[in-house]
Amino acid sequence: MYYNGIYHLFYQYNPYGAVWGNIVWGHSVSRDMINWKELKPAIKPTKPFDKFGCWSGSATVLPGNKPVILYTGVVDEKQAEVQNYAIPANITDPYLQEWIKPNNNPLIAAEPSVNKTAFRDPTTAWMGPDGHWRILIGSRRKKRGIAYLYRSKDFIQWVKAKHPLHSKENTGNWECPDFFPVSIQGKKGLDNSMIKKENSIKFVLKNSLDATRYDYYTIGKYIQKIDRYVPDNTSVDGWKGLRYDYGNFYASKSFFDPSKNRRILWGWSNESDTKMDDVDKGWAGIQTIPRTIWLDPSGKQLLLWPIEELETLRGNKVHMSNQKLNKGNLLEIKGITAAQADVEVVFSFPSLDKAERFDPSWDHIEAQELCSRKGSTVQGGLGPFGLLTLASKNLQEYTPVFFRVFSSKNKHKILLCSDASSSSLKKGSYKPSFAGFLNVDMSKKKLSLRSLIDHSVVESFGAGGKMCVTSRVYPTLAVFSNAHMYAFNNGTETITIETLDAWSMNTPKKMN
Repeated sequence: MYYNGIYHLFYQYNPYGAVWGNIVWGHSVSRDMINWKELKPAIKPTKPFDKFGCWSGSATVLPGNKPVILYTGVVDEKQAEVQNYAIPANITDPYLQEWIKPNNNPLIAAEPSVNKTAFRDPTTAWMGPDGHWRILIGSRRKKRGIAYLYRSKDFIQWVKAKHPLHSKENTGNWECPDFFPVSIQGKKGLDNSMIKKENSIKFVLKNSLDATRYDYYTIGKYIQKIDRYVPDNTSVDGWKGLRYDYGNFYASKSFFDPSKNRRILWGWSNESDTKMDDVDKGWAGIQTIPRTIWLDPSGKQLLLWPIEELETLRGNKVHMSNQKLNKGNLLEIKGITAAQADVEVVFSFPSLDKAERFDPSWDHIEAQELCSRKGSTVQGGLGPFGLLTLASKNLQEYTPVFFRVFSSKNKHKILLCSDASSSSLKKGSYKPSFAGFLNVDMSKKKLSLRSLIDHSVVESFGAGGKMCVTSRVYPTLAVFSNAHMYAFNNGTETITIETLDAWSMNTPKKMN
């Protein structure tokens, strides 16, 4: 949340080790979401209503500028879950370091009809036109995912609505639900209180699906009078739906930033190496770079882009333009710290004629499976082309981020891949191929890519934020000054690097 000029990031944290367990609410503060100060945990299990863990939730700033946290507490060894609240002990403390859990907790316990072991992660609250507060709680009934709606006049007494805000069969447990409006025009973010003009906005419902460990969202209409959400008919509801990120990204949470009128998304990227590696490191799990969210002009998907404050870390810059890449060409991007970099590149091509045919049987496999089959070294027509990040000198290790263009029924399908399969010589790591299909107008015969590289993570943004793919990688050779970066083309069609701008990225500093 943003409160009195300070950003507060709360996160699931084990203060006693780098493995799962002993979950508390970690707490860090920042003035720019780049340079942070770690504080002591905000909430720990100390009461009967959270004895077995303080789990995910949300923050809401109430009228009178009063912040309140809602969170899930586990009350017994059978994993029964309830919803609790906490308030600052000292509202004048700019960092809000002490939090109190009042004795009238829990605020919400599951009714007999609700699965009390799948009843978690309350959203930020919003007030409807009737003056009542509303929150969502993620759950499931058998295999049906559910976002239960609760209402309250005073933020203390909560009543479950007769119907969920939304549910969907065969999606499994819904975790970390998020629900917010987006403007039909422009990039400005909206708070849930800004929903009076229904014809100028759409709504987003996001759920983290426990069964797949990915975050999915739909875009649709919120019918306030009956508190129901209806996805647009162009928005697939379920496992085949849109995702914020097609890589290692889960349990995300957005918030409205009133200081710049934008909506910011945080996502968790867990480790892909072994638990013993995490113990050796002394930590596990990172937050991805915060991203701004807004609605694509088509109205059919969201666009995501790293917050502008990230650019304050940019150091030494390298620029290229009009560089041709024929089949098999490899062009090193020199003059930057390749292990910690930000690179933006625009690729163009003279024709789409060499795009390889899209086999209809591929419609039945995941994009990441196609990426695995059609890797960066498998010659194509139009692609694969892109970047080799975190590459060792002789390419024993590298993480390619690349495009591959297919022709299919009078249209083109564009695959964006981030392939960790060759990322490390280290044994025991999970090294998946992550990918998704981009919805891009190809009439200009151009594709853009931005990649943020930071030692063990590569976050990539295709076509101005139409698709994001995050990979966790653990090179053993391509580390620090021994890391390299290349542009490459393994397709028969010549590719032109119209422009490429790359920066060494400085390390954030502890907030004063």
